[in-house]
Amino acid sequence: MDFVVKYAQAFINLFDLGGQTFVGWVTGIVPRVLMILVAMNAIIAIIGQEKVNNFAKFCAKSKFLAYCVLPFITTFVMCNPASMSMGKFLPDRMKVAYFDSTCFFCHTSNGFFNHINAGELFVYLGIAQGVMALGLDPTPLAIRYLLIGIPLNFMSGCLTHFTTGIVMKQQGIELSTELD
Repeated sequence: MDFVVKYAQAFINLFDLGGQTFVGWVTGIVPRVLMILVAMNAIIAIIGQEKVNNFAKFCAKSKFLAYCVLPFITTFVMCNPASMSMGKFLPDRMKVAYFDSTCFFCHTSNGFFNHINAGELFVYLGIAQGVMALGLDPTPLAIRYLLIGIPLNFMSGCLTHFTTGIVMKQQGIELSTELD
């Protein structure tokens, strides 16, 4: 009988720990993410939606701009999943690779810029908790994660652009390279 009691107590303890974690988020990360989102929307309103849209169209002129600069800026400003919407300003041929790069930026930028992908912040926080358990500051981890992510995200976009070309050839289709 003691086994059943201990099992039941351990089971309920899981919910207690989950509740403590939730309260920590509500008083910690949630207000921070909310305030960053408000600030980003205010910046877009100040700059003007049309200027933001024109910048995205300008980025369609180069793979580097389309798969590195645009995803980084849009994930920072618009967060996940809204950052995906800027792909509408790219030619169809670039949309798949843009989406790939943007998805990657949502993860590799998340440690340093928590507001980008708050729904998946637990991945970074789990790693950061291990670093903190060693008595180390997690900030260098977040910076390294971001710095290695920038070139790898760009490479991922280029690789997806390349493989999209292979699939187009295989399927006998042609995606538009011109902006609408």
